[in-house]
Amino acid sequence: MTKTVHAKVVIIGSGPAGYTAAIYAGRAGLRPLVLKGLEAGGQLMLTTDVENYPGFPEAISGPEMMERFQKQAERFGARVYQEDVTRLDLGGRPFRVESSERAFTADAVIVATGASARWLGIDSEQRLVNRGVSACATCDGALYGGSPVAVVGGGDTAMEEALFLTRFASRVTVIHRRDAFRASRIMAERVQRHPRIAILWDSVVEEVLDVARQEVTGVRVRNVKTGAVTELPVAALFVAIGHEPNTAMLQGQVELDAKGYVRTENTRTNVPGVFAAGDVQDATYRQAVTAAGSGCMAALEVVRYLEHHGIEPAGGVQRPR
Repeated sequence: MTKTVHAKVVIIGSGPAGYTAAIYAGRAGLRPLVLKGLEAGGQLMLTTDVENYPGFPEAISGPEMMERFQKQAERFGARVYQEDVTRLDLGGRPFRVESSERAFTADAVIVATGASARWLGIDSEQRLVNRGVSACATCDGALYGGSPVAVVGGGDTAMEEALFLTRFASRVTVIHRRDAFRASRIMAERVQRHPRIAILWDSVVEEVLDVARQEVTGVRVRNVKTGAVTELPVAALFVAIGHEPNTAMLQGQVELDAKGYVRTENTRTNVPGVFAAGDVQDATYRQAVTAAGSGCMAALEVVRYLEHHGIEPAGGVQRPR
C-alpha cells in the first residue's frame, strides 16, 4: 500500500449522490477524493433508459448519465478512484479510509454507498435485468405502456409499485408467496379493489422467460400449496421485495435505524464530520433526483463544517451557491 494521503473530504460511493457531492465540493475548492467502487454508479447502472431526471427530454441510459456525472465532478477537481473501501475508521480525527491500493485520512467523510435491491435469486432473472426485469417501477414503468406486467412482493413497496404501474400497463399481476399481504391495510385494499390489478396468491416465480430472446415474454409461476405450474405472459417483471442499504462497514461507527439505513439530520450523522447522502440514508424515495439533491446538501454541510473548524478550501474556485 502506498503512503497515506490526506484529503479534506473523502466521498465513498459514485451514484448520483456521490458525484453531486463531488461536484459541489469541487466547486468549493476542496479537491474531493471519490472512491467510486469496483461496481460503480449505483442502481442507475441497472437502468437502460432514464426518463424522469430533469434536463434529459430524450432520455439517457443510466451508465451514460453516471459517466457524465463523473466527468463533471472531475472538471471541478474531484479525484476519482475505482476502488472499494476495505477499511473505514470514523472513531478518531482525522478519519481514515483504506482501499486495497491506498490509504487516506480525511477531515470530513461523505458516505454515499446507496442501497441494493433484493432479488429473487433466479438465474433467468439476473440475465434479464435491464431487459424487462426491474426493481424500480418509477424508473422503468413508462417503458411498458399498454402491455401486461407483473410485480413480485407483498409489502407496501409492492403495493405502491403495482398501483403506479396501472398508469401505463394494460394489466398488473401481483405475485405473492402467501395468502395475505403484509402491507398496510389501506394499501392492500387499494390494490385488491383496483380493476386492472390481478393477484396470484400462494405463488412464486420459478423462471423469467425468455432468456434466449433476451427480453421478458412471461414468467413461470408455481403455486406453493398445490404445486401447479403456470405461465403468465407479461412484458416486464418488477421485483419489489425490498432493498438493503450498503452500510456493513458502518456498523458500530455511525447510528443506523432498525432497517440498517444511516440516521441523518440534513445529511449529518451522529458523528461530527461524517455525512450521508442518497439511498444509504433514504428508505422512502430512492430516486436519482432525490439522491442528487441530498448529495448537494451533504457537500454544503461539509463546507460549513470545515469552515467552522478553520479548514479553508483552496482559493480561485467558485464556491457553491
